[in-house]
Amino acid sequence: MSGKVSYALRTGSAGTGESKFTAFRRLLTQPELAFIMEAHNGLSAKIAEEAGFKGIWASGLSISAALGVRDSNEASWTQVLEVLEFMSDATTVPIMVDGDTGYGNFNNVRRLVKKLCQRDIAAVCIEDKLFPKTNSFIGEGQPLADIDEFCGKIKAGKDSQLDDDFSLIARVEALISGWGMDEALRRAEAYHAAGADGILIHSKIAHADEVLEFRREWGDRCPVVIVPTKYHATPTGDFRDAGIAMVIWANHNLRASITAMRETSRAIHDSESLSAIETQVATVADVFELAGNDELAQAEARYLASAERTTKAVVIAASRGAKLGELTEDRPKSMLDVRGQPLLRRLVHTFQDAGVRDITVVRGYRKETIDFASVQTVDNEDYANTGEAASLACAADRLAGESVFSYGDVLFRRFILEGLLEAGEHPKNKKDVLLAVDSHGAGKNPAKADRKLDLVAAKQKARRSFLDEQKPAKVKALGNDLDPAKVSGEWMGLAWFSEAGATRARAALDAMAADGNLANASMLDLFNRMIADGAKIGAVYFSGHWLDVDDAFDLARARNLT
Repeated sequence: MSGKVSYALRTGSAGTGESKFTAFRRLLTQPELAFIMEAHNGLSAKIAEEAGFKGIWASGLSISAALGVRDSNEASWTQVLEVLEFMSDATTVPIMVDGDTGYGNFNNVRRLVKKLCQRDIAAVCIEDKLFPKTNSFIGEGQPLADIDEFCGKIKAGKDSQLDDDFSLIARVEALISGWGMDEALRRAEAYHAAGADGILIHSKIAHADEVLEFRREWGDRCPVVIVPTKYHATPTGDFRDAGIAMVIWANHNLRASITAMRETSRAIHDSESLSAIETQVATVADVFELAGNDELAQAEARYLASAERTTKAVVIAASRGAKLGELTEDRPKSMLDVRGQPLLRRLVHTFQDAGVRDITVVRGYRKETIDFASVQTVDNEDYANTGEAASLACAADRLAGESVFSYGDVLFRRFILEGLLEAGEHPKNKKDVLLAVDSHGAGKNPAKADRKLDLVAAKQKARRSFLDEQKPAKVKALGNDLDPAKVSGEWMGLAWFSEAGATRARAALDAMAADGNLANASMLDLFNRMIADGAKIGAVYFSGHWLDVDDAFDLARARNLT
């Protein structure tokens, strides 16, 4: 609509600066096949975006089912609009809503489109059936709307849009209702002439022959959208080859959630316990992250004078992890999947559960894959030619005040982090740095016999009685090849810094850079340099309950640890 200006005033789709309306129009008209994923509330919309989808389908069936009603317009359009507002606010990618039949006549469509635009909903799809609608997969031979009357709805919608790039997709139900291909093409041509920006051709047979035939007959008059729910076995390559513009995965988040909720509810009911399912479901921290609790904490720190400053964390996750081969071709090892979540996300959740929320991650290899709303990032652009200490140096300004350091490829139980923090906060603690050290086998882990270990030599070894209260042991040296008789344990890749210790660490990094030793230095080199400069480093002993991920065997063990 050439006389209108863009209504979108937000930051743009997925941080690109373009409006959600423009982003959807680009998806619809790009040469490549586009995919959009079903969502039915703010949470599922966030999950769809998190998975990588560039657009979302707000399914009428799914929204109705999530509200506990039938897909027969039992939920009013204003109730659906309220759900859409939460979905739009929760995401940065464009949303196309399943607008059913338009919730009435042309006048209802006019008001609907205006309200969708006001809520930054990029597109609507309306179908040529009668109000109130019946789901397309129920029954046979459903009646269709009069062509002229439906064209009036399309015109009314296009005349009412508040953004030039708002899209209206006309859904043709002729094949669903058994009216045949000629009728489907006749209706599509009329809807296109009325101003529809695309045609959704719907079919419920178990193969894609009908929709592919429609696409051949239709040609390139306007984009064709499909919903392969019933013909799900058709290879996606067939849709690409046919020139389909967009595929809608229409209801699978809802259906997956039903399966998961049933299984979880039955397991809890039958066992009268949470122990069997606790490790099978998302963590509470994951829920908090999806809900944006960390953004709220940052806002509180900015706007509430009473907000306390928390311990900071720096995580280095710049390396690829070459030993993992093809698994890290498109992502760093810190982003490998561990039972449904990236390893790094699980590590971040461990910090958050322990109250450490100011987290900085140093990225390097495939840095674009590390994009969590709850963490800050800095980049080691020379990650391929530098080591651990150089990655930490990239975030040296974040290592200020009481701080925690961790590798990005380690997992440990929360009690280890909490124990380290408690040791640091103990009034008798006089150490600059505390290291979490595994005393089990004093670093002689048979599972790691073929690799170098981060060994620690301390003044005292761990006592074997858990009743003994043990102060942090003074660390004398760290290395990969220490005298076995002097080894006290293996460093877990987790360290605590006091405010003075963080200052000493930054000074040591600066000194190593000045004398040319920083580029290839390890964290062990940094700690040894600090010891030589007079820093007091202590070992806090634990026994097991952690691992680092170096190869595929470690990855398998990580999936059992969580």
